[in-house]
Amino acid sequence: MRVRYFEDTDTLYIELRDATVAETRDVDENTLIDVDEQGRMVAITIEHAQQRAELSNFAFERIAA
Repeated sequence: MRVRYFEDTDTLYIELRDATVAETRDVDENTLIDVDEQGRMVAITIEHAQQRAELSNFAFERIAA
């Protein structure tokens, strides 16, 4: 999984897994979901990310099973 923030366009891109995107679906005006041929999520794009997410508080925590 990779998370990228493009400051010049204020876009947050969350790549969930490395796969070929077959279709991009609009969730709303500023949120897109990329899916593979089986309909599984590949990535999420969030436009106007500064207004829609608290990027300054981003944290990642992995919890062991």
